Amino acid sequence: MSRQNRATLLFFWDYDTQWGADRSRSPGGKKSWGYLEFESTERLLEVHAHYEIPACFAVVGKAALPGERPYHDPAQIRRIHAAGHEIASHSFGHEWLPGLDRRALLETLRCSKEALEHCIGTSVVSFVPPFNQPFDYPQGGSFSLAERREAGRQRTDLHRLCDGLKETGYRFCRVCYRPVHLRVAERLLGRQLNQPGRLERIAGITCARLNTPGGFSEKTRQQIAHHLEHGGLWVLYGHPHSLCDEDSPQGLTSLEQTLRLVSEWKRRGKIRCALPRELICGENVDG
Repeated sequence: MSRQNRATLLFFWDYDTQWGADRSRSPGGKKSWGYLEFESTERLLEVHAHYEIPACFAVVGKAALPGERPYHDPAQIRRIHAAGHEIASHSFGHEWLPGLDRRALLETLRCSKEALEHCIGTSVVSFVPPFNQPFDYPQGGSFSLAERREAGRQRTDLHRLCDGLKETGYRFCRVCYRPVHLRVAERLLGRQLNQPGRLERIAGITCARLNTPGGFSEKTRQQIAHHLEHGGLWVLYGHPHSLCDEDSPQGLTSLEQTLRLVSEWKRRGKIRCALPRELICGENVDG
């Protein structure tokens, strides 16, 4: 396979710690899985090193401040960076971004970036929104009535988020909007219609849109394999605290099966594994 036809894979881990558990939006409110983040991350570093596959760890900025687990572990964040993985921002305190006005948005973006850069001693240029929101992006044909209803007029939509990211010095964002026509087609067919993706620019920020469900299930592996000859971009993500749940597609068994397959694809020249910072400024993801 020629270099031009290789697919590109971005691998993300959303490192929430207890800050994310406290702000859970799933039924039942606050959760208690914060401690699981740290032990699972140590295992992730071992597994990724074994398969020689880099990942981007999207870290809540407050976790990089001095303090104790389950909220803080700056030493572990430095170990992640030292292992060759990228550190991205996941906001300062795992805020629900659609509910922020511009002033609050800029504050969480700046505070997180500063805390992470002080921790690892180098620049942080990538961002991953908590809860994968905002979804609302009229310019891309995506509308979220729920975000508009709950967040109100001063809400942060995706374009406003990227505009704030540019102002605060970021250059890359993982996004998760889905255009109306795609959602309608998926509802009619009863399944997701995920295809190889591409980089796009939103308000001056290089963006990659999620095109796999969370985790590393057999269905996700088959989906990528089916389209592998077409090149393009695939975006996978999980949460470290879910690694110990073997019933989850984010569990260790599913992860290792995926990494093993990706490693074989790499060996055969069918795919490359990249970090977000390597794809900034609209590089061709097939290159």
